[in-house]
Amino acid sequence: MNYAAFISINPTIRFGKPCIKNTRITVYDVLGWLASGMKIKEILEDFPELNHEEILACLAFAADKN
Repeated sequence: MNYAAFISINPTIRFGKPCIKNTRITVYDVLGWLASGMKIKEILEDFPELNHEEILACLAFAADKN
């Protein structure tokens, strides 16, 4: 997956943490929600500005950083 199409890093937004484009939601926010047991469906219900592909992009971003 080309996560660069969904993730951006801007030093003036959220202290330069990687964020989902056009939001202030960080990759780490999404990973934290998933790690705490939230299902993708629940995240999408709580944050309708997100879509399934963006959540998968967060996972791909994290996997690529290891």
